[in-house]
Amino acid sequence: MDNLALYRKYRPQSFSEIIGQEHIIQTLKNALSSNNASHAYIFSGPRGSGKTTTARLLAKALNCRNRKEGESEPCNKCSSCLEVKDGRSLDLIEIDAASHRGIDEVRELKEGIRFSPNKEKYKVFVIDECHMLTKEAVNALLKTLEEPPSHAVFILATTEIHKMAPTIISRCQRFDFRRLEFQEILKRLEHISKKEGAKIEKPALELIALHSEGAVRDAESLLDQVLTFSGKADITKDSIKEMLGLADTAWASEFSWFLSKRDIKGAFEFLEQSLEKGYDPMELSKTLVSYLRHVLILSINPEVVSGFSKEEKETMKNQAEILGYGGLQKALGLFMDAENRMKYSSIPQLPLELAIVDFLKENQ
Repeated sequence: MDNLALYRKYRPQSFSEIIGQEHIIQTLKNALSSNNASHAYIFSGPRGSGKTTTARLLAKALNCRNRKEGESEPCNKCSSCLEVKDGRSLDLIEIDAASHRGIDEVRELKEGIRFSPNKEKYKVFVIDECHMLTKEAVNALLKTLEEPPSHAVFILATTEIHKMAPTIISRCQRFDFRRLEFQEILKRLEHISKKEGAKIEKPALELIALHSEGAVRDAESLLDQVLTFSGKADITKDSIKEMLGLADTAWASEFSWFLSKRDIKGAFEFLEQSLEKGYDPMELSKTLVSYLRHVLILSINPEVVSGFSKEEKETMKNQAEILGYGGLQKALGLFMDAENRMKYSSIPQLPLELAIVDFLKENQ
């Protein structure tokens, strides 16, 4: 277990461990306890929100040999549960539609569906990124989804539900997973840090949670990287910024003042100093876009913005008043474009510098 990534090591093994998706978990538990599970589900939502984990838990609970009538949680002790946990269950078939998206693969799947489960009551098919299936593959899958054998259960997962064929969606029970909130991710990171015996200060965990953008898997991967670098001893916010090249709210706030004051010289000097300290231009751009987004949202409805102190919110409010809706909208558009262009730029910081020039020259 020691060589496993944290997101795998601490993957929830029961429904009660899933965070942030209570509306979905309660529905699934009710269906299991009343033996009223559907033959086809579709889980949609952003990355790292728990779709695949929930799919595996559902498969585990369906085939758990010790789960009694009226219960919903898997026992995690029987051979069926242990096989799912270890990834060696023959009756849990996981398919990556991004790399197996054609009609030939779906035809092979349909052939396999006809056969009874190897050991368990149900044969569960989890198709990840199912929006990647070709039109021909979707058409081949339709009839099977509509009238599958009694032993087959389908769980489709997608990050882009709008790309799914309406005919597929109509044949499944749909569950929409939401992006996790800052405090939910922070609580999860605190739990894992304690389990790992790591000495890490709360502001450091807050920085990781803020950069995860609502994806618990991303947060756990960042924490894993930090613990690997640090050796689990006395981890501070500054050490994380240095290790991972992350910028925090304080950096974005200071930079935003240069935008507010229309100070192009100061903005360029501050950016150059940040790059010399080892900050990653892509991380700077992502942090700035995230910060400006929160500034815009706070100016509209302060109640929905979390993860910031009272003083930080006051600063953001002042910046919003100076920049205005039009200025914030323009800045967000320019820096989002810069972030996208960085992927293909031979000089990583150049798109960010051009965005600064475009914004400040137009708003002087």
